Amino acid sequence: MFRINTLCIGAAGLLLSTTSFANNLSLEEAIGQAIANDPWLTASEYQQEALDNQSIAAGQLPDPKVSVGLANLPTDTFDFDQEAMTQLKFGVSQQFPRGKTRRLKQQQLAQQSEQTVFQRENRKAMVTLTITQLWLDWLKQEKIIELIENDRSLFEDLADIVNANYASALGKTQQHDIIQAQVELTRLEDRLFRLAEAADIHQAKLNEWLPEPLDTLTNLALPPLPLNASNVLNKLGNNILKNNDTLSQHFLQHPKILLLDQQITVSDTATQLAKQQYKPQWGISSSYAWRDDDLMGNDRADLLSVGVTFDAPFFTANRQDKQVSATIAQTEAIKTQKYQVLRQFIAETNQATAKLQRLDQRQALYQTRLLEEIHEQVEASLTAYTNDNADFNQVVRARITELNSRIDALTIDIDRLKTIAQLNYLFTTTTDSTGAKR
Repeated sequence: MFRINTLCIGAAGLLLSTTSFANNLSLEEAIGQAIANDPWLTASEYQQEALDNQSIAAGQLPDPKVSVGLANLPTDTFDFDQEAMTQLKFGVSQQFPRGKTRRLKQQQLAQQSEQTVFQRENRKAMVTLTITQLWLDWLKQEKIIELIENDRSLFEDLADIVNANYASALGKTQQHDIIQAQVELTRLEDRLFRLAEAADIHQAKLNEWLPEPLDTLTNLALPPLPLNASNVLNKLGNNILKNNDTLSQHFLQHPKILLLDQQITVSDTATQLAKQQYKPQWGISSSYAWRDDDLMGNDRADLLSVGVTFDAPFFTANRQDKQVSATIAQTEAIKTQKYQVLRQFIAETNQATAKLQRLDQRQALYQTRLLEEIHEQVEASLTAYTNDNADFNQVVRARITELNSRIDALTIDIDRLKTIAQLNYLFTTTTDSTGAKR
């Protein structure tokens, strides 16, 4: 059913070699393609471009208003030169935003544009984690199928032994032993169907992220994941990991935390913007009025008007004061969210490191003792059965126990890699435009 390679188990654990998909697509390449073809990242880049353009526009003055009018035209004759008050007026007015509103609005939009950089960095880290976990889930199902396929021949050999013993009337072999052997083979077949279904589901979830769907795994060895988390853990040491304050300082470089810091900066600017509402909004206007000569041909002087307007924000209790209070409360809410995310990161790190430590212990136990001991038990039960010192049920139970133990060992290896992938996300750092770590 599946093309398989042998699972290598030794003192150092499962062999970590390069793993490829169909068409020679490695896990690292799959992550790269998922990131390169993520529509969310493309939308974020367009959003940043929009904010950059809005920032430039926000720094400009409002367009001046131009007016053209005809004033005091007599309605009895509609003659322009009849009355001295009749004027053809041209006017222009300009409004000036309150205080530093233009500069602050431009600054706020530029800060929002910077947010998108941290959003994309966090998204890339999340996509890397998602692809890795989906890939490992798919690999786990395929690897279990491989183990069962390898062991099915052993169960078939047992069934052949039982049939031969029953046919020759040797030993204690009975008809229900033959039936049991066939039942176990059928159960293995059903188990393969269920595993294939689970593998198809994980494959479909993974293909959702890729530009071209993958058909199957061409290599079933476990992948060499980047051990950034292990390196960071070794660098920090157990004492530092137990110090939440030091761990929090390390997480301040995470893009999700930097995003919240940038949101706090944007909210602080919003508070400064709200405070500009206490300042008056100024405007200037000017107009030129042209008058025709009078009926006797005498020249009439044209008229020039200039004015200044401003509003007076005297009653601020229910508007300006409330707007400032609202922006301050919003800033505090984001600061609280940042504190909550830091606590979440610390808790997840403590959980992941504790889980990784236990998985390492279990991995060593399985590789150095348990798998070998269970295999010896299987050989002993089979020898006892062939010598009529044990019944067939004991042999089957021993064989199933060995198969389940090998599956448990594989699960430990997969869980360990998934835990490392989770730690890699937690210890993600962001680089600025110069490429230096922040």
